[in-house]
Amino acid sequence: MRVRLVLAAAALLTAAVAPLAHAEGVDGLTIDAYGTLAADATVSVSGTYRCLADSEVPVFVSSNLKQGSRSTGIGGTRAVCDGHLHTWTNSAVVKDPAYRPGAARVEASLVQLTPGGAGLPLPGFLATEQEDIELR
Repeated sequence: MRVRLVLAAAALLTAAVAPLAHAEGVDGLTIDAYGTLAADATVSVSGTYRCLADSEVPVFVSSNLKQGSRSTGIGGTRAVCDGHLHTWTNSAVVKDPAYRPGAARVEASLVQLTPGGAGLPLPGFLATEQEDIELR
């Protein structure tokens, strides 16, 4: 009787803990606390991502930078979806007006392009993140 009780308790405990063991196995995205400004007006933002997409369709890390009333898409990085943590960096030359050192906001998305009904790819958002950063 005690053996059955111990086995039942072990089974319940295992079932309760199993979802936590897979917490690392989800799509995710982070944004670094600062971005960089170069003398030629190149803006770079970065962070990390993890994705588990199991298909052959492309996945990208896209980013948008906001400062004051200015908002610009800052590049796109092709993602490697193998379940491991990777870094991403997106850069673009932005002039007229150029970004300035100081507070800004980055919105980043992990986007999977899937075939649409008309043959055009449709975006599927695997993860999104927004973060206030400092441009240096």
